[in-house]
Amino acid sequence: MNLAFYTGKQCHLCDLAQQLLEQDQHYSELQIEKFDVSQDHNLYHLYGARIPVIKRIDTEAELGWPFTAQSLREFLG
Repeated sequence: MNLAFYTGKQCHLCDLAQQLLEQDQHYSELQIEKFDVSQDHNLYHLYGARIPVIKRIDTEAELGWPFTAQSLREFLG
């Protein structure tokens, strides 16, 4: 599964989201591309106040913080 992971520099919440992703049983099967929203004007306006956000490329569905390991599993399922 392909995911976009919208993050920011020195973002503690993004670090927590990364940890949840890494703990997921399907982590090794995920293709994750990280985007630092501070590096792109459009991304900053879309996600700057909401990071971290995980987006499924196949469905365009987004999971924004706060989320739990359970809600992440359901999102990826």
